[in-house]
Amino acid sequence: MCPKNASYYGNRAATLMMLCRYREALEDCQQAVRLDSTFIKGHLREGKCHLSLGNAMAASRCFQRVLELEPDNSQAQQELKNAESILEYERMAEIGFEKRDFRMVVFCMDRALDSASACHKFKILKAECLALLGRYPEAQSVASDILRMDSTNADALYVRGLCLYYEDCIDKAVQFFVQALRMAPDHDKARLACRNAKALKAKKEEGNKAFKEGNYEAAYDLYSEALTIDPNNIKTNAKLYCNRATVGSKLKKLEQAIEDCTKAIKLDETYIKAYLRRAQCYMDTEQYEEAVRDYEKVYQTEKTKEHKQLLKNAQLELKKSKRKDYYKILGVDKNATEEEIKKAYRKRALLHHPDRHSSATPEVQKEEEKKFKEVGEAFSVLSDAKKKSRYDSGQDLEDDGMNMGGEPSGPGNFFFQFG
Repeated sequence: MCPKNASYYGNRAATLMMLCRYREALEDCQQAVRLDSTFIKGHLREGKCHLSLGNAMAASRCFQRVLELEPDNSQAQQELKNAESILEYERMAEIGFEKRDFRMVVFCMDRALDSASACHKFKILKAECLALLGRYPEAQSVASDILRMDSTNADALYVRGLCLYYEDCIDKAVQFFVQALRMAPDHDKARLACRNAKALKAKKEEGNKAFKEGNYEAAYDLYSEALTIDPNNIKTNAKLYCNRATVGSKLKKLEQAIEDCTKAIKLDETYIKAYLRRAQCYMDTEQYEEAVRDYEKVYQTEKTKEHKQLLKNAQLELKKSKRKDYYKILGVDKNATEEEIKKAYRKRALLHHPDRHSSATPEVQKEEEKKFKEVGEAFSVLSDAKKKSRYDSGQDLEDDGMNMGGEPSGPGNFFFQFG
């Protein structure tokens, strides 16, 4: 076969295309049409190589050349439509990326890759968007496939680093970004990601150091600064929000701490530590129903003895919170002594005794009588060591056959005689 014959290059190109070696095949196709500008199969194959490599504009020119030579060529007509479709998907993907609609970009690239199966540019854009969507294994797989064919591909190295960066493996990520910059010193995305990764790691470590040293205000500020570095790093930012919540609870900023935990969970719904932190904050602010809900979520995910006990404690506090708060009724602390309870009882009983409100309206008399009975009820429980113990442990007091209504009992009842 003569190397100067167009058919020779055309046939070799066809073989290379079957082996998916489109760049080599493209060279043969171009040589074939240089030798014979009317070689229709050569133009068609050149267009298909361009199309497979994602060069839709170049492919269109090849198919248009075929149609100039043979206006009714159905294959050229169909391939021209395929090329136009790829150009449209590229346009839609560009708009989607600008709008941060990464799902749309992945959809467009999947459609484009149906015809441009060997286009690294489309694969890289898809992989980058998969990473931005948190679909790291898929993104890693795409990048790894490219690196197996071309270990120096800076874009693929960048995507590998991006996945590691978003999975909070910052040291490994930086290694890939540096490697990408060695291959392509002008790679802006790799340079920005490398800078963000280093800054994020440094600021987070500063915050951790301040926290360990007990400098909570500084730690809070440092975690806040770290959160402004890269909004796209979901996993690291979830940890930063949880860290700031821990500091917030130390600073008694409990509502802010709850809000930070909620932000962390919104970023990473599987983040157990954030649920535990928020549940503890709910316990500290006596929001027991919310605490129980979080502890239930934790226990469903990780059925450990510790999580089971935390859930039981929260359920107990919720049960206790729905009963009358006898300590609150008497106005004493839960650690009040027997003498403090007795003194508080006398003071509150005096305040609400019916005789003291005999000249009040019927409504006021009724309300004060109710409060007076509650004071007596509270004292009858808190002044009895056994009943108090049952009450404090959340057990049902009705099991004791207690008289929870009626006139107050206990020492000093004679004290309430008004003349």
